[in-house]
Amino acid sequence: EVQLVESGGGLVQAGGSLTLSCAASGLGLDDFAIGWFRQAPGKERVGIGCVSSGDGTPYYTGSVEGRFTISRDSAKNLVTLEIHKLSPEDTAVYYCAGEKGLSPCTYYDGTYYYTRHFGSWGQGTQVTVSS
Repeated sequence: EVQLVESGGGLVQAGGSLTLSCAASGLGLDDFAIGWFRQAPGKERVGIGCVSSGDGTPYYTGSVEGRFTISRDSAKNLVTLEIHKLSPEDTAVYYCAGEKGLSPCTYYDGTYYYTRHFGSWGQGTQVTVSS
């Protein structure tokens, strides 16, 4: 059974940085793409980016501004999301999700990358940024 558990959320001050972790079990990260998503209060869930299965190439969607870094540690079955220069607009529940054999994990419309379908989801971790 695939299980994904996010951690690392909390209350942080604007301007700071945060690293979220996604611990995976029941799967090998080399065979699964892992995506990061977030859902702000009253808004739809949006994709931040992902790492593809296989070579683990990271992709970032058009909704982010270069402040996010996704990294994969296959030996630890861990995928992290670093967020820099946090602002109150980053307040959201952050989710990781997995999908087998997804490479690339995004599709490109000529301008932006968009995350593809992910079927297995974690429970989310809350990030609250105070001004």
